[in-house]
Amino acid sequence: MSETASPVRRGRLLRFAAASLVLLALIGYVAVQYVTGGGPPRCVVRTAEGDGPSYELTAEMAGNAATISAVGTTRGMPERAVTIALATALQESALRNIEHGDRDSLGLFQQRPSQGWGTPEQILDPVYASGKFYDGLAEVPGYSRLPLTVAAQRVQRSGFPQAYAKHEPDAALLAAALTGRASATLTCDVKSGGGPGDPARIRTELTRAFGPEVLPKGGSGRGRAGDAASREVSVPVQATVGSAETDGGTGAHGGGRGRGGERGWELAHWAVARAEELRIEEVSYAGRVWSAEESEEGWRPAGDEDSGTDDVRIRIAR
Repeated sequence: MSETASPVRRGRLLRFAAASLVLLALIGYVAVQYVTGGGPPRCVVRTAEGDGPSYELTAEMAGNAATISAVGTTRGMPERAVTIALATALQESALRNIEHGDRDSLGLFQQRPSQGWGTPEQILDPVYASGKFYDGLAEVPGYSRLPLTVAAQRVQRSGFPQAYAKHEPDAALLAAALTGRASATLTCDVKSGGGPGDPARIRTELTRAFGPEVLPKGGSGRGRAGDAASREVSVPVQATVGSAETDGGTGAHGGGRGRGGERGWELAHWAVARAEELRIEEVSYAGRVWSAEESEEGWRPAGDEDSGTDDVRIRIAR
């Protein structure tokens, strides 16, 4: 009896030891994350009142969402179009620029090169992919009055058309922030470290998303002093009219975005959403400031230095 029980006991002891090691490793990991504030960077978007629903997403997702929104508004598309685009990308890729999918599907919207959406390289460019989605949406008559699933399906021709519906609340919350209608509602926690930012890259990404008119001619968004070596990019906010809230959403490309305040918050939220990737350490606008160092506090009242300008000021990590 003892000869047969001994191996059984040894097996139990080994399993118990292995389970204990796994548990200790998990406890150690959680402790490190708690102490260091590690883990993937996250972003949160809330209602303007702050007491309604919220939606949490990764920095990668927020950055892609900001690009989708910027491309839409730069084309003169209304907020409803941005909501449809964001819900579509949430379903198709979870707002990740993935290099795989069903058959030859790729990217944020799982567009297929074989179906004429573009080359693989083009489709994996979020700016290009977003533009192609809006091109298709603009051809849908009265899309702004259609249920979101219907409008999205007429562009995507998905095998699961009803799946878009579950993303509409989160997409609408994101769209309100990223189009600038809801001010100071998007914030991100950014990890420290990662090296310095590049002002030239900030300017390049701004013009790719919003068009060349987003930065002043000559100044190139170099800041108030116009110093090319400055670690600040200052983006002027100009109040414009005619935000292209048309039935079909086919407003002229490069059009303005309604009131100057909405445009300013659109740019400010874009910068916060891209902060991790572009090494942005601070964004200020309209008397409010977000900083990577105090990102857990969200948008705070700005000091005198940051409240005396109508520009969106983007400061880059050194």
